[in-house]
This record gives sequence, C-alpha cells and structure tokens, in this order.
Amino acid sequence: MSASRSSGTTDALGPEEGPEGERGEPLEGTAIPGSELLAALLDGMDAALCAFDADGTVTHWNREAERILGWSADEAVGRPGFAGWAVRRADADEVQGRLMAVMDGPGRQVHEFALLRKDGGRVLVRTQSAGVRGADGKPAGVYCAFSEVHAQIDLERAIALSEALFEDASWGVVLVDVDLRPTVVNAHAARALGGGRTTLLGRPLGELIVQGVEDLEGALQHVLVSGAPPGPAELWVTLRTADGDRRRCWRSGFLRLASPLAEEPVPLGVGWLFQDITEAKLAAQDADRVRFRSNQLHRASRSAAECEDPMEAATGSLDYALAGFADHALIDLVVGERLVRAAATPSDAPGPCLPVSGGGIPLRYVPGHPAVQAVDRTGSVRASAGAGTAPAAGEWAAERQWPSDSVHALCVVLRSRGRTLGVVTFLRSANRAAFERPDAVYAESMADRVAASVDLHQALRPGNPGNPGNSGTPGV
Repeated sequence: MSASRSSGTTDALGPEEGPEGERGEPLEGTAIPGSELLAALLDGMDAALCAFDADGTVTHWNREAERILGWSADEAVGRPGFAGWAVRRADADEVQGRLMAVMDGPGRQVHEFALLRKDGGRVLVRTQSAGVRGADGKPAGVYCAFSEVHAQIDLERAIALSEALFEDASWGVVLVDVDLRPTVVNAHAARALGGGRTTLLGRPLGELIVQGVEDLEGALQHVLVSGAPPGPAELWVTLRTADGDRRRCWRSGFLRLASPLAEEPVPLGVGWLFQDITEAKLAAQDADRVRFRSNQLHRASRSAAECEDPMEAATGSLDYALAGFADHALIDLVVGERLVRAAATPSDAPGPCLPVSGGGIPLRYVPGHPAVQAVDRTGSVRASAGAGTAPAAGEWAAERQWPSDSVHALCVVLRSRGRTLGVVTFLRSANRAAFERPDAVYAESMADRVAASVDLHQALRPGNPGNPGNSGTPGV
C-alpha cells in the first residue's frame, strides 16, 4: 500500500458498525473503504497530485507525480515541503510560500515552477493549487495538481485548435457520428449546408443534399471501417436551399475519430473537412472546354483544306463540331423561299454527317420553327422541349422533323458574302444540358466554316441554288 493510501482517511460508519455489519457477519457487496477508494482515484488521475497539511508537510503523492519527478510516495509523504529534494534550496521558500498562500484565499491559483527530478534533472511544471478546509471550516491544507509545461501547452494547443476549427476556420468542419448524422458543425459548414449550427445537428444528410449524398455517405462509411483515405476527394453535390437547388463541388478530407480513453480504438465518428471549390472547378472546366473546342475548330479547318469537294468539307466540319457538343447535326439550305434538307447525321444512331439521298424536296416546317426563325432573324435560335414525359418530347421533335430523341436544339444561320445560305441545326438528347450562350458562340464559329464551304460548293456548280440568278434543287 502506498503512503497515499495510508493517509488517515476513514469511512463514515455508524457508531457501532464495522465493515462486517451490526452482527460481525460478512456482508455481500460491502462498500469499498474510503481510504482505498481515495487511493485508487488519486493513482488513476492523469495529472500529478500532491497535498500538504496546514504545516506544509506532504500528505498525498500519486503515481503520476512519481512518474514526472521520480520520487515514490514512500519517499515523498511526510517530508516538510519541497526544500532540498523536489526544489532547490535557494528557491524552496518562494515556492513553498506561493503554494501555501492559497490556503487562506478563495479559488485556485496557477503557477509555474522548476522542480527537481530524483535523478537531478529539472522539469518545468504548471501547477494549480487550492486550499482545503476542515470540518470546522478552518484552513486544513493545500492540494496541488501539476503537469509538465510542454504537456500542458500541447493540451492547450489542441483545445485552441479545436475551438478555432469550430469558430473561425475558413473551411467547413463537421463531426459525424457512427449513424452518419452531424453532431458538431462549424459556422463555415453551416453556411455551406444552408442551415444553422444547431438546426443541422442530428439530421440525416439526405435531408440537406438532394444529389450526391450516396457518394458522401459512402466515403464516411469507408472511413469508419477502413480509416482515412490517402488524399482529399472531390464530391459534387446538389443542395436543397430556400432559393432552390444549388450544385456545388467540395474538396473533402476525412478523419476517423476514436476515443483516447478506451484500451482499444472505439470509433466515435468521422471528422469531415471540406472546401467549396465550385468556382475554381467550373473555371477549369470552362478552360478545358474552350481549349478542346479551339482544337476542334483548328482540326476542322485543316481537314476542310484537304477536301476536293467543298460540300464534303462542310459535312466534315460538322463531324468535328459534334464531338462532345451535340448528338445530331442537320444542314438545311435556302431554295427560293423554302428550306431543303441537304445533309444530316443518322437519326437512329451516331454517325457522320452525310448528304441526304433524294434531296431537293422542300421541308414542311411549321410556322415558328426554330430554323425558320434563325433565317428570318439572321441569327441563332435556341429551343428546348421543356419539362415533360419522353412521349411528349418525342412529339415535340417529330413536329419539327427532327430525330425523336431530340430535346434541345440550336439553329445557326449560314451566312457568306452577305447572303443567307441556310441553317445548320445542332440537336441534343435528354442526357445533355440545354444549349447556352457559350455553346451558341462555338456553333456560330463552326457555322462560318460550313457556310464558306457551302458557298464555294454553290459557286463551283452553276446549277445549284445560291448562285445568283439560279433556282432549283441543291446539288449535294
């Protein structure tokens, strides 16, 4: 039994009772004696602890104090203060005075001292001391908890880091429990998720994320089972907000959280850190798209220069334009006051743009057809089937004499030498997004090349329409 266990602490027993009960018979479940419980509590503490009586004599000394300074409880308990063994004699009076001064005052005091180890080395410790009062309310002594300064500083840094992450961090931090529900959310993450720091707690992620929640939950499950991935992951999600759905890209890192108090790692959840990189990601995608399209325009020009037949150059240019841009392309040329289909890609499967067989029959476009509008406006026209069922979209395409899977259309007028030669139509199916203004700019650039080839084709074949003074079917 260590000296801290023989410190005079007794159980609060009845006047005639002992540990064996009133009749001296052993009792099952007899309470642990107070001195044993106190000794176990002291020795199990993570902090070093010692205590002094009112005269400054050491009365308690736990195992953590022995670990830090090397002095055992048997060697420490009963000594009159620290002088000569745990503190240099030159510093002993000052240290003892500062420790014992708290006995007559309220609250705790924090000090830093250089104590001596048993092997002669010195260690800087941070102490918290407070007075102890007896049953009569008078000062009875002082207890002092201490730890090595570097360990205390490490702890304070860890706490400060935690506080900073959950208050001032410029990236989102979310702690998720094993049920994949947020338990702590910092201010940045709350703004990104579109809620408050408290309103988001305990809610399933699926209530916050419309699309992409499966990927996020899969990543969290993987971390719980296998640990953190080697690098950050980029996750695209669609958030449900008061202003509608928003699509965002988050660069995310994950950490598995385990309890430091358990003998074996017990998962507490996952720490999820993320940054919103949507703007940078979209900018990079736009740059890649512009670079690819510029390369396609260059390749189309080089390919057209090698074609003997200008119409072949026109259709070949459209083949380059279709890559990653659209599913179908059509060329309608002006014949008199009507449009005639001159070339098209297959309507039922991917394929090259080729001249149509039996061309020359005017198209029966309905009033307000996007191709007719493009000719009338001498500009580009965008159109979409809008939201609806697949049969409705098929009817929309059939009315406009387009392939049945067409949902989005972009009609670009063909102009050369100040004349309107026709219209080139790009079509997208439902698995692609609608055409936007940057798409129209690219299509117009490609249409300029197609128009130049069509104009050359008409100029070299006097019988073709488009030649001044000629009328008839297009020679394709």
